[in-house]
Amino acid sequence: MASAAYLRQCIYSVGLGNNDYLNNYFMPQMYSTSRQYTPVQYADVLLIQQFFSTTKGGLRQLRATKVALIGVGQIGCSPNTLANSPDGRTCVERINSACRLFNDRLRNMVDNLNNNLDDAQFIYVNAYGIFDNIIRNPASNGKSLNDMLTQ
Repeated sequence: MASAAYLRQCIYSVGLGNNDYLNNYFMPQMYSTSRQYTPVQYADVLLIQQFFSTTKGGLRQLRATKVALIGVGQIGCSPNTLANSPDGRTCVERINSACRLFNDRLRNMVDNLNNNLDDAQFIYVNAYGIFDNIIRNPASNGKSLNDMLTQ
């Protein structure tokens, strides 16, 4: 089988945005991004538009037909963020709000791609929702919240 034909059969998984938020936007002591852009501007211009133009071309060049785009998780509930919250246990809503903005735009982008590219299928993977389920229902996922926080 030729490599191009093989690549068309692959499922591509693309995780995006987590590092852009964790290691850039929400590190104002190191980067000025959060002082230059509102959360809406950052999600729209710097992430979605750049990703759309870069990825669409790259995936088309690979002839990718099946692509899973993984949204941003609850960064406001990440261990580092929790450790730096006022009580050491509370998720930071302004961070999670920015993550939801990005994910809403990513979901819309997936719909746009599916409506405009006949030969490819994109799916949105709701990492935020998966993580939210783990936080809200920790016992159903193997451990209680108290067990997770005290380890």
